Amino acid sequence: MQIEFRNRHLVHLYQKGKAGKYPLPPGVINKFFMRMQQIEAAVNIYDLWKTSSLNFERLQGFENRFSLRLDNKYRLEIEIEWEDEKRTKGIVYILEISKHYGD
Repeated sequence: MQIEFRNRHLVHLYQKGKAGKYPLPPGVINKFFMRMQQIEAAVNIYDLWKTSSLNFERLQGFENRFSLRLDNKYRLEIEIEWEDEKRTKGIVYILEISKHYGD
């Protein structure tokens, strides 16, 4: 799936491997890169949904926003702009790394 960033700090993290705004544990940064590879390799949304370790879930209050597990504490928030009527393929916008449930 096609990926675009909506957060300049995450672009920097993706390109340089570190970002000042995100003083994250090394394990979380490694998981971020793993999730990016999984998104890039996905042919459609089902490739992400069927991977239970991602804990792929819709964010409450948003139709096209989802989260992917990085670890027990952190989530990668994404938004998908659907390109087909079946909502299986689209552009994935990388929004934010957040703490799960405000922990």
